[in-house]
Amino acid sequence: MPQDDDAPLDPNALATEPLRRALGSRYLQYALSTIMHRALPDARDGLKPVHRRILFAMRELKLAPGGGFRKSAKITGDVMGNYHPHGDAAIYDAMARLAQDFNVRYPLVDGQGNFGNIDGDNPAAARYTEARMTRAAEMLLDGLAEDAVDYRPNYDGTLEEPVVLPAAFPNLLANGASGIAVGMATNIPPHNLDELIEGCLALIAQPDLPDSDLVALIPGPDFPTGGVVVEPRDAILSAYQTGRGAIRLRARWEIEDLGRGQWQVVVTEIPYQVQKSRLIEKLAELIQARKVPLLADIRDESADDVRIVLEPRSRTVDADLMMGMLFRNSDLETRFSLNMNVLIDGLTPKVCSLREVLRAFLDHRREVLARRTRHRLARIDHRLEVLEGFIIAFLNLDRVIDIIRYDEAPRAALMRETWGRAFARATSEADYVSPPEGEGELSELQAESILNMRLRSLRRLEEIELRRERDDLLKERAELEDLLASDQLQWKRISGQLRDVQALYGKATDPGRRRTSFAEAGEVEDVPPEALIEREPITVVCSKMGWVRAMKGHVALDQNFKFKDGDEGRFAFHAETTDRIVLFGSNGRFYTLMGANLPGGRGMGEPVRLMVDLPNEADIVDLFVHRAGVRLVVASSAGDGFVIPADEVIAQTRTGRQVLNLKPGARAHVCRVVTGDHLAVVGENRKMLVFPLDDLPEMTRGKGVRLQSYKDGGLADLTTITLAEGLRWRDPAGRTRHEADLTEWLGKRAGAGRMAPRGFPRDNRFT
Repeated sequence: MPQDDDAPLDPNALATEPLRRALGSRYLQYALSTIMHRALPDARDGLKPVHRRILFAMRELKLAPGGGFRKSAKITGDVMGNYHPHGDAAIYDAMARLAQDFNVRYPLVDGQGNFGNIDGDNPAAARYTEARMTRAAEMLLDGLAEDAVDYRPNYDGTLEEPVVLPAAFPNLLANGASGIAVGMATNIPPHNLDELIEGCLALIAQPDLPDSDLVALIPGPDFPTGGVVVEPRDAILSAYQTGRGAIRLRARWEIEDLGRGQWQVVVTEIPYQVQKSRLIEKLAELIQARKVPLLADIRDESADDVRIVLEPRSRTVDADLMMGMLFRNSDLETRFSLNMNVLIDGLTPKVCSLREVLRAFLDHRREVLARRTRHRLARIDHRLEVLEGFIIAFLNLDRVIDIIRYDEAPRAALMRETWGRAFARATSEADYVSPPEGEGELSELQAESILNMRLRSLRRLEEIELRRERDDLLKERAELEDLLASDQLQWKRISGQLRDVQALYGKATDPGRRRTSFAEAGEVEDVPPEALIEREPITVVCSKMGWVRAMKGHVALDQNFKFKDGDEGRFAFHAETTDRIVLFGSNGRFYTLMGANLPGGRGMGEPVRLMVDLPNEADIVDLFVHRAGVRLVVASSAGDGFVIPADEVIAQTRTGRQVLNLKPGARAHVCRVVTGDHLAVVGENRKMLVFPLDDLPEMTRGKGVRLQSYKDGGLADLTTITLAEGLRWRDPAGRTRHEADLTEWLGKRAGAGRMAPRGFPRDNRFT
């Protein structure tokens, strides 16, 4: 029976639960689990549950920084069996990442063995590697034994694990984090710990510190792989204020002088999370595709450091220009998307600003300090109670010995005994210690401690030491009570703890020095490809079947060029390597080739269809050198055409640019450079028409307008002329014919025209 979606569910009738409600509730549970227990880090210690459990398990295994290593398989097994019931591969991958100094700014795991590299190689299997904690990880765990944080049962209730770590430094920002949850994600870059501590100290001293001053202390990320941040300061400030933004990061490079005018570029640092091997493959592809003509070769000379050598094509190349093109076309420049989405108090996901993240850490440190202080007070009170009992025993030693020797239940007897009078007779008023309970009776703890006292402690010297210890504890207790009662003292203590961390990881130390620097972007201008190529003369030869090649130098165009069997020459002209060669196809599209990218002239060349996406059914109508500023007239076999600026036919991709739209059955037929003031058109019916060029519209794309009307056939050829100079053509005998007066053929555009002049070529071609 169908149920109302809003009706209450019967727990004994789950089979009738509406599907929408069942899916919704279960997906919500999955989403919450992913957000809180897998993908998003805690703002307090900067860790996800898997990382927190790894470090806690290593602490339980006593893998201290100065101790021995243990097999990674043992650590992974303990984490999986005790705290994290997920796959061992995922746990090991998470642990391995904490040991990779190219991924984590301050590694939390000290790995021994192959833990992967910057090339993108995976770590060795867990059975081959060993690990222990680093000093930084130990600082994150410091205070667990002092009730600094809450514990919760593990997944099967047999053990307990910490909800969050005490975290002596802002690990979230120091090491960064990334993760993808359901409907949300996080991506936080690593920062310099010395700068983070300076920011925390500034917030402690001035809670309302302006964001601009805070970002002046923390100017930007500090990536473990170095690099150069080229994002403007205003954009970084905005990203830190909103918790969202992007940061541009470039590789660090330098020019290495080889002598005699030769030089090369050496890349010493690459952007964060870029695999070096993949980067080199991409650069090699750019060289192969000739997308960066200034770059001749690339070599990887890296050892423990990064050293990528880039060889320019010639010594005259501008290094800044070459690197600018590489930044644009490769991962030598990347954008790190900043999204500071974290769990506040381990419960609420929120996109936080830099200030909010630091404040969450500082509030956590204050809570940790208060809990550790209260824990220490409880320990002091416990010890003071024991010391009071010891002092009573020393002052009434004979009676204590009698009770222990002769009484069958000495602990109960000690607790029943009234020590007040004997105590008063045995000590001066100045040394009097208030008994723990009304009539001077010992507590159970004191009686048990006296019974457990060693005989060697029954010395006068021991009594003096107990009194000194009692006085020191009372003094410490008073200081701790003052600490709990004063916010100022608490923040002063926290500041001191942060400065202790700063002493270990300050900028003066090797692990604490800033690795990522800042610079102006130096935007790369759009440079035409021909400006990046060494200018050399070439002779372009293209066959009728579309095989094209470029011969070095300007050779005679009337010589016999070699072609494949069954093929013959069609186009041959002089050009330069910096020229753009324009191809007009019968499909109405223009394609662009670079003279420097044409195959050499030693062989027969290569099919032009391998260089551009010219369909097999389309033919080459024309092939010529692009000249900026000129105009072209294009026309179809149906007699439609228009004028177009030559700059508008340049294509940026292999697919070309569609310019002339064709009606069904028509093909692009002719393309000519505009040089005169009139257009002469001849049809397949040998009728010629001359009309002013101004009658043709200038367009960038379209079908055009009717040039000449035909009853049968279509357009044969056209040319542009200067009317005052008449029309010239070459007859079959090679003689130049001239028709000076074209009045007979002058007419309006789209007219039929009149028969061509006597002696006009039989193929109806002007050239």
